[in-house]
Amino acid sequence: MAKAGTPSRAVTTGSDRSADTRHRLVEAAIETLQSDGYVGASARSIAQRAGLNQGLIFYHFGSVANLLLAALDAVSDDRLQTYDAAVSDVTGLSELVDVAEGIFRNDLDAGYITVLVELIAGASSTPGLGPEVSARIEPWRTFAQSTIEASIGESPLGSVLPAGVVAHAVVALYLGLEMLAHLDGEPQPALDLFAHAKQVASLVEAFSNPTTTKESP
Repeated sequence: MAKAGTPSRAVTTGSDRSADTRHRLVEAAIETLQSDGYVGASARSIAQRAGLNQGLIFYHFGSVANLLLAALDAVSDDRLQTYDAAVSDVTGLSELVDVAEGIFRNDLDAGYITVLVELIAGASSTPGLGPEVSARIEPWRTFAQSTIEASIGESPLGSVLPAGVVAHAVVALYLGLEMLAHLDGEPQPALDLFAHAKQVASLVEAFSNPTTTKESP
């Protein structure tokens, strides 16, 4: 017999159940976008994947679009934390390209960027979705800009290549490479581009930091 004041079993509170339901729906939405794309991400398909009643989608998120945006938020938060940790010790452009290639391989294999790409595609047919997706891309640009600024440092390259402009190009290129690799089913052209980018980065570093020769006595 349980002692007075001691719970005889674990009790799941309403807030815990609600958080668990939201988490299951978000995870199901991510998986549905990755496997079936935006057009296949219906309330019914997501709810079936989560093993829940589809009415819970509207109860917790208000609409399927809001659930898909929550899925994008979850993926973005996770990836930005991963990216930040990956570049924390990067000291130069060549090293940054190596890290970027590793991140790209991982994202491509796991289908993380597919979530963003599918929502970008869906924005053309869903009123109001475009601005929401665009706002969620901004932290990616901010991250890219701060990383580029840290890698370029005080080199002359910073005066001819504004970090903000380069960051915008990097994010656009990254998403484009993911999209093409997904369509073609062949990542090698994108990986070849990283190899060439490293060669360019090495040349830039060589010109930006020329070796100094000692004067003859």
